[in-house]
Amino acid sequence: MPMATALAVKLCRAGSAVLLLLATSTAPARDPAPDSYAAERRALVAQLRDEATAAGRHARLDPRVLEAIGRVPRHRFVPAAQRPHAYEDRPLPIGHGQTISQPYIVALMTSLLQPAPGHKVLEVGTGSGYQAAVLAELGAQVYTIEILEPLGTQAARSLQGYPDVHARIGDGYQGWPEHAPFDAIIVTAAVSPIPPPLLEQLKPGGRMVIPVGRQWAAQTLMLVQKDAAGRIHERRIVPVRFVPLTGEHD
Repeated sequence: MPMATALAVKLCRAGSAVLLLLATSTAPARDPAPDSYAAERRALVAQLRDEATAAGRHARLDPRVLEAIGRVPRHRFVPAAQRPHAYEDRPLPIGHGQTISQPYIVALMTSLLQPAPGHKVLEVGTGSGYQAAVLAELGAQVYTIEILEPLGTQAARSLQGYPDVHARIGDGYQGWPEHAPFDAIIVTAAVSPIPPPLLEQLKPGGRMVIPVGRQWAAQTLMLVQKDAAGRIHERRIVPVRFVPLTGEHD
């Protein structure tokens, strides 16, 4: 068994900071009992691969991402009542009007992001923590922000064993300037227009994946790239539906 360490998660709210200490390990935590969900994860990965093939070349998924999804225990990131559905390819409620994203969308967004080992990645909207875990499985240093304190606290607990994930409570619209610039930025809530602070904090050569559009209106998953000269290039990927990004910009 790996030696236990302490994970300090900074929870920031209303200009103050609270430090939450969680017991964790130096490697991603696994359930102590035999992994009764392994077959379900394998089936999910096979389903995602088939869906990507059917969708065509613009929706192909990175094999590394699928392997990461095959390792992350999604059942740990959903409420107990939802665990029987944890490996279905659909979003699930996680409380406070929020959802854990559909696995296919997680796979697509992560594939578009192209995270590499050692990349510094900003995630806006921690939610359940599942997306952050997938990024960490790919070797990224993840900085994740959640505006809803109960969700952020629960996600921090679910992320025990992922020492490369750094979480805080705050307004993700403003990014995390203390750790900028980022090689990649992923936003898990819809916003329009794209937040200027996030564009500023994206490193030249970096990529951002973000759903753009208003609630109850058409939304589009966008790939945003910043070239070496700092110019922004946008590409529409697929129609999506996400909860809106909340914060001081509203």
